[in-house]
Amino acid sequence: MRRRSIGAYLSIALAAVFALPSVSEGCVLASRLRAIAPHLTEEQIMKIAHDPTHGKLIPYKLEAPETCVDGMADIFPCANVDLLAFMSPADLGGSRGNDLWAWTDPQTGKEYALMGLTNGTAFVDVSTPASPIYLGRLPTHNGENSTWRDIAVFKDHAFIVADEVPTHGMQVFDLTQLRNVPNPPVTFAATTRYTELNDGHNITINEATGFAYVVGGVTCSGGPHIIDVSDPTAPVQAGCFSGDGYTHDLECVIYHGPDTDHQGSEICMSSNEDTVTIVDVTVKDSPVILSRTGYAGSGYIHQGSLTADHQYFLVDDEADESIFNHNTRTYTFDVSDLDAPTLAGFFEAAGEAIDHNQYVMGDYVYQANYARGLRILHLDNPATGQMTEVAFIDTVPEGDMLGFSGAWSVYPYLASGVVLISDRNRGLFVVQPRIPQETLFDDNFETGTTDNWSAREGRRGEAGAAPASQDVAPASQDKATPAGQDKAPVDDSSVTPAPAEKSAPAQPIALP
Repeated sequence: MRRRSIGAYLSIALAAVFALPSVSEGCVLASRLRAIAPHLTEEQIMKIAHDPTHGKLIPYKLEAPETCVDGMADIFPCANVDLLAFMSPADLGGSRGNDLWAWTDPQTGKEYALMGLTNGTAFVDVSTPASPIYLGRLPTHNGENSTWRDIAVFKDHAFIVADEVPTHGMQVFDLTQLRNVPNPPVTFAATTRYTELNDGHNITINEATGFAYVVGGVTCSGGPHIIDVSDPTAPVQAGCFSGDGYTHDLECVIYHGPDTDHQGSEICMSSNEDTVTIVDVTVKDSPVILSRTGYAGSGYIHQGSLTADHQYFLVDDEADESIFNHNTRTYTFDVSDLDAPTLAGFFEAAGEAIDHNQYVMGDYVYQANYARGLRILHLDNPATGQMTEVAFIDTVPEGDMLGFSGAWSVYPYLASGVVLISDRNRGLFVVQPRIPQETLFDDNFETGTTDNWSAREGRRGEAGAAPASQDVAPASQDKATPAGQDKAPVDDSSVTPAPAEKSAPAQPIALP
């Protein structure tokens, strides 16, 4: 059975009631949640359904860049993050946002945001961060809208998939067209379209090998649909792996970590709903599962990001906060033995929100945590999962909540040091963190971090050169509780590899 993220189903439920009168929307949403999320308690359902901030965002228009002063950047709570620019979905030719990636033009050095919308992909010139220019939009194929769109970049081309759209395929767009757009905005056309797959929830490209991995679609039972994109204009299917069923997201690298048995192999770290599944995809037509690892207290293993030394994998769980009633947690796996990973510990944030996407860069992880916006954590000690929040900007000032409004994704790899945030309700945020960038490559636990920057090996594409250092020291922040301090760390003995036959998620969700 093909499964979907709890976020997917709750998002559908939320979307269904946004247009209803406020007096009744809570009751309607509660009824829908009972049908699609049977694992939630009645208390959890009522908390989500009657949260007063659902669908009621404060109208906002940014008049000029706002420095974070006394904990606020205009209406947005913040620390060490300045707000440079903002564009609503309507400004980008759409009604609601989703995923985000970026491209740096190797000829001009200009930086561009690529933001997914329900009705297509928007292209924004952010080379002057305080004055972004909306260049135009590539419409979704055949006019079929999707809540879930995902974007990767390779060889100056964008590769775009959409979920629950049976005829979308994979759009390919030549990004060099953005160099000269005389009268923006314009409507673009795809350069080509790959049609050997119907839809996809996520896409990642291993830039070191030129292979794309599309997951969460109809083909391959939702597992990796492998595509050779070495020639971006002529993609060719290279493999199809369904050995662990549905994969929600993954990161694929040429492994150079401490496990000598697998050094030099192409390895995918897969977030597979109920397990972190590690797969050797060196031979594209016969991938091999190396391990499947669950953990106590898991809800829905959604996405993750490797440290540059390939020793640790940080995981966000999309449902644990709702199921187990705790604040946002980031789980750190020690993957120094790919055949037997262990849970090193977890970091628990100071507030409640569903964590959605995160990306490691040097000593920091940049997180898009829905109703708490962008959170930047310093990796104090990955061996225990200990982290410290050093900067943030909350794109949902209406309040923390366990809902699916807010920051969907974040892109921290631009050479300028500017960070992009896609907020599914509000739109595109262009921000400037004020953290000492030189420490990004002064690591206590990583090796080879500098070559993690330019290629961002295994993630989604070209990132540009390392940013210039900044002299602004981070302000003092309250430290959220990491594993091993006020809260006890997760005991590794509770982490056991999943059985060979794929089990159902800890809290199964039935398809409607």
